Parts: sequence; structure tokens; C-alpha cells
Amino acid sequence: MVQRTDDALSSALSALSAGEPILVHDFDDREGETDVVYPAGAVEPADVARLRNDAGGLVCVALSHEVSEELGLPFLDGVIDHPTAADHELAYDDRSSFSLPVNHRDTFTGITDEDRALTITELSAAAERVPDGDYGADDFAAEFRSPGHVNLLRGAPNLLSDRQGHTELGLALAAEADLPAAVVVCEMLDDESGTALSPAAALDYANRHDLVYVEGMDVVERLA
Repeated sequence: MVQRTDDALSSALSALSAGEPILVHDFDDREGETDVVYPAGAVEPADVARLRNDAGGLVCVALSHEVSEELGLPFLDGVIDHPTAADHELAYDDRSSFSLPVNHRDTFTGITDEDRALTITELSAAAERVPDGDYGADDFAAEFRSPGHVNLLRGAPNLLSDRQGHTELGLALAAEADLPAAVVVCEMLDDESGTALSPAAALDYANRHDLVYVEGMDVVERLA
């Protein structure tokens, strides 16, 4: 069994507030994955490189339900007009949280570390402006285009009370840390097996790189 630190949640909140990444394991009976989680506003090109080299999963930005509503962001499975979107059954949840994939309009291809870092940080800036009431769907469309190379995720309305995926875990931590409602999540994969990195291996990575590792159950118990 993975050994947890005494107060990993407080350490995780402090790390996020400082713009540092943390590792969040959800639940063995859910996805059973550990994601690297960044506050989106702190991501630089070197961080995107770390996500693709050290994590290896899909680089996504989770946005809160409120931000997604104001920006008119749909659930992707609801707007795909193709038979593949029908009967979208998942083994680990009731529905996917995927929304549109986007690029910032100032990017070139959108896939380079520099391009994705720009898209991610500008998504955080957009999320921060939404509560002020002067930034909406038209403003978003003027800054971002779709399809793109950064996948957006929509958080559940009541976060952990409604759903306990990495989308909601990351957003709940950001809210508790008083950060914009935009976090990067990326699954950690095992290069040898091709499966999700085990919690023990993820904790070892965290220890080697001086990062905070936190269990989803601890986040839910304290923040739900």
C-alpha cells in the first residue's frame, strides 16, 4: 500500500498556490490513475515538455461548470454528429467531461510546447475574467479556435458532490487555493507496461522530484 504524507492536502494547496505541479491519484475502483495537475496560469513550455515526457497522457485543461457555461462550451459527445458519439458508455463514469479541443489564435500549429503553453495560460486568463462579467462566448471565440491541441474538460456543477474525477479533484483544489478555475491534468503512464502508472511508482516519482502526492479520497474527505 502507498504511504501517504501526514498532511498532503495542505502541502498540495501550498504547492498549487506557488505555481507548482502536484500528483493526484483518484481511486483504485475508478480510473485508478495518477494525474499531474498544474494551475493553468503557471504553465510554461518546459512544463508541457514534462507532461509529455514524464506523464505521457493527454494534456487537458479543466474549467469549472460556471466558466464553461459563460463561454458556451458544450460537452463534446453532445455536439458530435456521428454514430460513434451514440451510446457513449464508460466503464468508470456516467459521462465524459470532454468539451472542445482548442488552440489560442496566436499559435501556429498549436502542438509545440510553446504553443500549448500559450493556449493553456490564456485559458487561465479567460477563466479569471469570466466572474467579472466582461468576458463571454464571443470574447472566447475571438481568442481561441477549435479544433485545436489542448483538450477542454467541463467540471461538474457541484464538483466533488456530483463527480469525483480528476477534473473535479483538480478544480476543487484550485478553488480551495483561491486560484482561477482552470487546471491542467495529464495522466501518468508506465513506459514498460503501457498501462497507468501505479500509485507506488507515482509516489516514488513525486519523492524523487520533490513534488506533492495526494490521494483523491483525502481531497474528497476534506473538500467535498
